[in-house]
Amino acid sequence: MWYHKPVINEELLQSLPNLKIVASSGVGIDHLDLNLLSSYAVKVSNTPFVVSTDTADLGMALLLASSRRLVEGYQMAVSPDTECFPADWLGAEVSGATLGVVGMGTIGYKVAERAKAFEMKILYHNRNRRNKEEESAVGAIYCKKIDDLLRQSDFVLLSVNLTPQTHKLIGKRELELMKPTATLINISRGLVVDQDALVEALQNEVIKAAALDVTYPEPLPRDHPLLKLKNVIITPHIGSATKKTRRLMMENMTESIQAGLTGLPIPNEVA
Repeated sequence: MWYHKPVINEELLQSLPNLKIVASSGVGIDHLDLNLLSSYAVKVSNTPFVVSTDTADLGMALLLASSRRLVEGYQMAVSPDTECFPADWLGAEVSGATLGVVGMGTIGYKVAERAKAFEMKILYHNRNRRNKEEESAVGAIYCKKIDDLLRQSDFVLLSVNLTPQTHKLIGKRELELMKPTATLINISRGLVVDQDALVEALQNEVIKAAALDVTYPEPLPRDHPLLKLKNVIITPHIGSATKKTRRLMMENMTESIQAGLTGLPIPNEVA
């Protein structure tokens, strides 16, 4: 499967009685009905580890681009109408700011490693607390309650799997807890954020900005209000989109398929 295609439903499974394995690219498995696949004795694999470094890089890139208003700056620099650069055109500081990471898995932790190099204060919220050594290595402080993280952070970065528990995890209430100077960065799944609430928060200056590699749907309808806001950066779900990583993803999927067909233990099997 690539970009969630083909759709795996009961009709397809019934038409493929010899199917042994579905190898899905990327980390997320929210597009798969694992119970349905299990009922047909079909195994599932994904590629969770090879995408983490590039996705963390993109998360940091979005943070920097949004804080320093790079897209707006580029548009100003190349516009045929620009005669001078305004002296009061300012961005936000990154070094020394507070980053709140929601979802401190492999990707979230790699973002924290990068943020440490920018001397950022790092808060995190996760289902399970990291051990003290891991926290100390990046200077991360655990927030048991997400509300505490939202209130304190200058940048809130989402790096969670999409589950029933994280569906619209960030809604109107959560956005209103954030600082009016804060930026929301989403590198997980579009449905982790209530997009209608996000549009309202951005329009009404409840938060300052958003940087999104994921939306719902993808791509957004061309008349969607998020596409018209200057304080939003949107990229086309390119967290893992480098030549090396995409090749490694394909190799991982091939290895899983070969193992599944020969009855060997499947690398990266999804339980």
